[in-house]
Amino acid sequence: MFVEFQGGLEIGVFNMRSFAKMAVVAAALTVATSGTALAQPEAINITISPKFAHQVEKLGEREVDDQIADLTRELNRTLERRGALQGATLDLVITDLKPNRPTMQQMVDRPGLDPIRSLSVGGAAFEGTVTTADGVKHNVKYDYYSPTIYDSLGSATWADANRAYLRFATNLANGRFVTR
Repeated sequence: MFVEFQGGLEIGVFNMRSFAKMAVVAAALTVATSGTALAQPEAINITISPKFAHQVEKLGEREVDDQIADLTRELNRTLERRGALQGATLDLVITDLKPNRPTMQQMVDRPGLDPIRSLSVGGAAFEGTVTTADGVKHNVKYDYYSPTIYDSLGSATWADANRAYLRFATNLANGRFVTR
């Protein structure tokens, strides 16, 4: 039995044997990867620095809580995917957050801000310690801000902060305990 598929840029003919072979390969890959345990850190603890705490009200508590969750999620995802820092404890303190566009709280506090046209250089800064599974402590300090306002054009509210999270997580996964 043949089924003809017409769509996209190609016209192809598929038969049931081809489909059955693909199903067997997909099932084999699923079984092969399901038994693989991914490495992940023991704990990721993220807090806000006392100096930055006064900014939380201006940015909005929900927004800052979301950024803590985003940083945690990015660290977990990157370190798991790379199999890095298994059993490590990450204790980080956010020292600064700058949105590229106004947050909801900022727009409530200052009605003249435009969520589309208002734009700024964004980014994030954090520091803390990474304690590896063997008990060795590494001090870390990282920040990233867009070099120019032109790099922020077309960005979402927290695009540069998210870029900082990804770059920091990638550095940790590569064994670079950044202190800049």
